[in-house]
Amino acid sequence: MEQIYLDYNASTPIASEVKDAMRPFLEEYYGNPSALHFAGTHNKQAIENARMQVSRLINATPNEITFTSGGSEANNHVLKGIFESYANKGTHIITTRIEHPAILNPCHYLEKHGAKVTYLEVDQYGRVDLHAVEEAITNETILISIMHANNEVGTIQPIHEIGQIARKHGVLFHTDASQSVGKVPLDVNSLQVDFLTIAGHKMYAPKGVGALYIREGIKIEPLIHGAGHESGRRAGTENVLLIVGLGKACELAEYYQAEVVQVRNLRDYFWNQLQSLPNVKVSLNGHPDSRLPNTLNVNFEGRVGQEILDRLPQIAASTGSACHAGSVNLSPVLKAMGVEELIGMGAVRFSLGKYTTKEEIDQVIELLNTI
Repeated sequence: MEQIYLDYNASTPIASEVKDAMRPFLEEYYGNPSALHFAGTHNKQAIENARMQVSRLINATPNEITFTSGGSEANNHVLKGIFESYANKGTHIITTRIEHPAILNPCHYLEKHGAKVTYLEVDQYGRVDLHAVEEAITNETILISIMHANNEVGTIQPIHEIGQIARKHGVLFHTDASQSVGKVPLDVNSLQVDFLTIAGHKMYAPKGVGALYIREGIKIEPLIHGAGHESGRRAGTENVLLIVGLGKACELAEYYQAEVVQVRNLRDYFWNQLQSLPNVKVSLNGHPDSRLPNTLNVNFEGRVGQEILDRLPQIAASTGSACHAGSVNLSPVLKAMGVEELIGMGAVRFSLGKYTTKEEIDQVIELLNTI
């Protein structure tokens, strides 16, 4: 039986259109984009075109987009840059207990350097309480950082409402949208965010490239110092090849909504089929409605999730985020949501994508039924 990939939240395949857009930059265009001669100007133009493609997807302006090596760098840039740039105002940061390690670990690092971090609790669906967000704000609060959608259970946070709270109190607001860009519509103005993180390999672009939206007018200390690349916000000769790939992926995502509906329908079909499996009780992790259209995190109660996957080597899925794969400890996200350990030990995250087929889902159901 062929291999079946259901781990799109960990990483996506590179779309064929993205490969085609990148190919000339492997074969022909090799100049430094900072060079003023013919070998550089074409690459510079390609970067600016990609910047426009990214900005259009999230309703930003091109000059608000900074290219990075991925989501982790973008998150570190915001947290460390704001902590340094706004030290005269305060040292307090607000986040949640279910953030990706690319947020939590920089926060732990900053705590060693004097930061005060509030880690908000979440409810049984993985959502933060808006009153808790507002109550956590103090006169020293310089940044709120709350992910748009959780990578493990797919729950979408009330980012627009949090943005209103942040604006009301004059606090900068960042959201890590690595998992949601391209899966649900995003508008930085509607969300009222000041910073937004994008990761290429979550949306059919290559690994090793991402982008950070920085609202115009906000000054932030660079994470990487050097020459004046990216308008002085991120030093280092730009990776033209990968940037072009990210730009094309963002352009494709503008027209992905029909595929999103297809993926959601397939996910719901999968969930209905799982509930009909004999001799096994399943339960859902994450919000039943306010959830990414491709994400299905399921508890196989009385089982161990990793043992299930070990018996199905032809299926690529995860017992949590990819960063915790192979561990049978209860996921920190599920623990924060109050999932009982004996239930959560059976958690498996299936994340679908635009290349997933109904035939593949039927094969997975058949295999699960067999074991």
